[in-house]
Amino acid sequence: MSASITRESRWKIVVGAVLVQLALGGVYAWSVFTPVLHMGGWSKTHTQLVFTAAIVSIAVAMLFSGTLIRRWGPRPLILFGGSTLSAGYLIAGLSGTTSFLPVFLLIGILAGFGIGLGYMVPLVVAMHWFPDRKGLITGVVVAGFGFGVMGWVKLADSWGHLLENIGLSNTFVVYGVIILLLVAIGGRYMVFPEIEAGIKYLNDTNSLTRREMLRTPEFYIIFVAYASLAASGLMAVGLMKLYPMELLMNSGVERASASVITGTAMGVFFSLANGLGRVSWGAVSDKLGRKRSVMLMAATQGCWFLLFPSLAGSEFTLYLGATLIGFNFGGNFSLFPTLTADLFGADSVGDNYPVVNLAFGLGGIIGPTLGGVMGDLGDFTMAFTICGFMCFAGSFITLFLKSSVQRFAGEQDYQVEPVSNSSRS
Repeated sequence: MSASITRESRWKIVVGAVLVQLALGGVYAWSVFTPVLHMGGWSKTHTQLVFTAAIVSIAVAMLFSGTLIRRWGPRPLILFGGSTLSAGYLIAGLSGTTSFLPVFLLIGILAGFGIGLGYMVPLVVAMHWFPDRKGLITGVVVAGFGFGVMGWVKLADSWGHLLENIGLSNTFVVYGVIILLLVAIGGRYMVFPEIEAGIKYLNDTNSLTRREMLRTPEFYIIFVAYASLAASGLMAVGLMKLYPMELLMNSGVERASASVITGTAMGVFFSLANGLGRVSWGAVSDKLGRKRSVMLMAATQGCWFLLFPSLAGSEFTLYLGATLIGFNFGGNFSLFPTLTADLFGADSVGDNYPVVNLAFGLGGIIGPTLGGVMGDLGDFTMAFTICGFMCFAGSFITLFLKSSVQRFAGEQDYQVEPVSNSSRS
């Protein structure tokens, strides 16, 4: 396959990668099923446990993906991961089960594991085909994942009306079939470049192994910065419907109208800006440098969080606030993979980024938990102030990143330069 792809036609790789990421985004649409499950007798705890299991399974499976990419190759791995994800939905749908334990195992554990195995494949492949535009291409690829979530939700709900017309089990079957088709089509292009393609293959002999990365201070700087930005973003996301609804109703807006306004703010403005932010921040980082881009994104996000309480009380300023926050939040998903590749080597990013990405999981524990406490206290202004200063802390700690990292090899230390000039700042 790679011999038929040249430098001029390498955008086929991007199309394939986006199709794969669209498929992998399906499990993040889980919330669209929860009202039906609640009516079927599920508790809120049960619905959250399925989603939590999926997130944990994704994180665990990602830790093995780098090794499997090298052993199996990208195309077999993405086909296996995508088939595993699809199987979770197909088995759940064809069996007709709506009981907690089978759904927990099939869509929480099995489907999540499939996503984790496949997630790094399009990122790693795209970086190898576009070593000169890692930021932009990574942004485009992960935007496919973000936009895919909205598409899956709308397909089941207001666009496709699948849940209304064919029911939950048949919707699972449709999801499984579409996922399999997207992965089959996009997976054809998940191959590394060869000499004939005219692309400089990123076989970076100076890449750090996972163990070597863990011995550098730069890893811990990135980890803390990412965890701070993830925690603040996820904390804010959890409050960005509840808080504006309260303000709007206090100003005389009826509950139903307030719900529509806040739903539009999050479901349309935040979601679209999130996807655009992934592409835009990736492109900016190719020009400005990864370190400067992370610092700028984090600092401006801190400002938007501090301003949000003054924006949330009216419809149009709420849309503006949701757009600004969503745009910057999306940048995390393109900047941190490419920053990891620049500092620790593009050839080992499949091994190393899953470890860095554990910071997002840590943020997912800290942020929503703290947000729930602040929500119960009713002090939303303080909640967004905390979010703002967490972003400022993330921006500040990124200042201490060096433009190269030091590998420790016995008693000899030597410098590993970044694989891209864009990482210098």
